[in-house]
Amino acid sequence: MNRDQLVDAWLREEQVAHVHGWDFSHINERYDEERDLPWSYEEVLRSYLTPEARLLDVDTGGAEFLLSLGHPHRRTAATEGYPPNVRLCDERLLPLGVDFKEADAAVSLPFTSGSFDVVANRHGDVNEGEVARVLAPCGVFVTEQVGAENDRELVRMLLGDVPLPFPGQYLDAAMKRLDSCGLEVVDGREAFRPIRFYDVGALVWFAHVIEWEFPGFSVRGCLDQLFACQEILDRDGVIEGTIHRYLVAARKA
Repeated sequence: MNRDQLVDAWLREEQVAHVHGWDFSHINERYDEERDLPWSYEEVLRSYLTPEARLLDVDTGGAEFLLSLGHPHRRTAATEGYPPNVRLCDERLLPLGVDFKEADAAVSLPFTSGSFDVVANRHGDVNEGEVARVLAPCGVFVTEQVGAENDRELVRMLLGDVPLPFPGQYLDAAMKRLDSCGLEVVDGREAFRPIRFYDVGALVWFAHVIEWEFPGFSVRGCLDQLFACQEILDRDGVIEGTIHRYLVAARKA
């Protein structure tokens, strides 16, 4: 494609950049990440989850992962704060008997103290004090989080040096926060792994959806940077960055 055709293609990606639930299928086969983490969040979570356990999934997104666990619905609860996903969860979860509530997990969890044996949180907001409060004695909190340095090479390619959106998102800091709330860390791991894009349009879509990492990004405002990315792609066949993840499991006494 010539330059005008590339810009038109990138603008189309910009126009359709949104997610339903947490669905990245629009760029399937056009990018790759999280295939080589040194753990499986699902396996770690299932290792603490028995059929009798009372489970809370915090910031459940569209509840796709939660429902894939097959946990008994009457022993399952979930929260979500993003309005489009709240509507989706109302439609998906409430008819099943899942105790779903709209909530800003960074502020509070709308459940009574000691309600849950397992609290799960994958890439959602964490209020450690609230997690400790809603856990029953010997209950376990399992979380996988996006680290502070996630996608930084890609951000620099498009926007230069912008501040970290979540500078406290490191394993050591997370463990200290949990400990200060009376939760004993029983598992803690951190990893940096590649993220790869196989066309620039997929990167445009991604940067718009992950807007907190790419603040102010637009195709028109970043044309020079996008053409530089296209040159990298033409030369190397891929645009590569690094994801930052950590996993923690912590138990309440």
